Amino acid sequence: MMPSFHQLRRLKPTTALIALIIFIMNNLQSMHATTTTTKMAASATTNQANNPQSCTNPTKFDFLNDLRSKYPHQPVFLQAVEEMALSIEPLFSDPVNGNFYKKAFLYLTEPERTISFHVPWMDDQGVQHVNRGWRVEFSSALGPYKGGLRFHPTVDDGILKFLGFEQIFKNSLTGLPLGGGKGGSDFNPKGKSEGEIRRFCESFMTELCRYIDASTDVPAGDIGVGGREIGYMYGTYKRLANKHGEGVLTGKSPLFGGIHLRPEATGFGTVYMAQHAIEDKLKRSLEGTRCAVSGSGNVAQFASKMLIQLGAKVVCVSDSNGVLVFEEGMTNSDLEQIILAKTVERARLSALETRVSGKYIPDHSPWTLPTLNVDFAFPCATQNEIDGKGANLLIQKGAMGVFEGANLPVTTEGQEVLRAHRDVLYIPGKAANAGGVGVSGLEMSQNASRTYWKREKVDAMLKDMMAGIYQQMKDNAGEDGTLEEGCNRAGFLKVAQALKELGWVY
Repeated sequence: MMPSFHQLRRLKPTTALIALIIFIMNNLQSMHATTTTTKMAASATTNQANNPQSCTNPTKFDFLNDLRSKYPHQPVFLQAVEEMALSIEPLFSDPVNGNFYKKAFLYLTEPERTISFHVPWMDDQGVQHVNRGWRVEFSSALGPYKGGLRFHPTVDDGILKFLGFEQIFKNSLTGLPLGGGKGGSDFNPKGKSEGEIRRFCESFMTELCRYIDASTDVPAGDIGVGGREIGYMYGTYKRLANKHGEGVLTGKSPLFGGIHLRPEATGFGTVYMAQHAIEDKLKRSLEGTRCAVSGSGNVAQFASKMLIQLGAKVVCVSDSNGVLVFEEGMTNSDLEQIILAKTVERARLSALETRVSGKYIPDHSPWTLPTLNVDFAFPCATQNEIDGKGANLLIQKGAMGVFEGANLPVTTEGQEVLRAHRDVLYIPGKAANAGGVGVSGLEMSQNASRTYWKREKVDAMLKDMMAGIYQQMKDNAGEDGTLEEGCNRAGFLKVAQALKELGWVY
């Protein structure tokens, strides 16, 4: 309590001053403690709101506790790790190799190398901006680091670790000698001019070129990075390195070393995988089925195109602002308008309602529309787009399968719902969308051999690759396991064996 005025008057001046200082210091400490507690509470509330997947199970897999304690700020990465651990849990209990599998799994949860750098660039008004760039080189056990570059404002090292971790096992399933990695920047290409994007790509590659090589690390595209951006970056690499025809980037134009079907490969491959599963497990075809596709970028576009070719009805696509619904199914003309809007005009779907046969519904995703009937779901937008409510809604509508065109598009709660309904086909992105990196691997082979393959040959190789991945899932699932479990086990066991034979884990 502060001394009263009359109490201070009775004290000597020096003593009074000391008493006043002590009071002020005690009061400041009290205020600091209260403020700190308030800030911590507010921070916890904010983190929980922004990271709905941060509620990982701390009582499951004790050997992951150290990882959890180091990266609580990377909830999506931890989500990916625990989703993988759940699928391969029986391996950890193996009486002979269980301890080795735990050590191998832990080894794979830390990147071999994480590179971060700044990316300065100038806008059209002459103002300089600085973004952050990363390359997470996760695992080289099977081959050179391989994985895309993502340009999006949500990108940080945690998101790239999640993507790079998933990439290890996806690449393993392709059967090609590819390690796992991922990179990108928090640069937002939306609303940027052609010149601004070119200048940013040139600056990004000026730094990245120090770390990539055809036998070391081979990036590709991802969200925000398509053929245009790959072209700008490859052009910069050629000028800096004086190397031409190198397989140092994939997704290039066929004019300078690219492969046919690479833009289509992820979307086409996702549908080819769905086709195998539906024909094998449900004894039916995709023809006449109602398929919901989320997203409207590269993967969604070409998944929709192949679904239409196979006679399915694509009932929607989406972007971050809403859903374009086609109750009678999207037409080829509709799809052409969507591709034009997204690749040339850079427009939102809301601008297309007068140009297509569909109806635009704002502020929704395909997984929140209660009246949209769906047989099969193809989430092709981004991570964590189908939550528990969305998964339950799909089940209530009678959906028979979920095939991930995006990376980890189903939240932890959504996965639990799907696992509880084992009659619903669920194929994770490691397998379903592996066609993209698979054809990237073929592009690397094409570059190395200085040859050029026709479109028909590449398509046949893609179909064969997806059939092989499906067979691996079936074989590793066994009689009682699911395709999800089979996918993750197959991907992990191959990498674990490589770690053992290399002498990296023992």
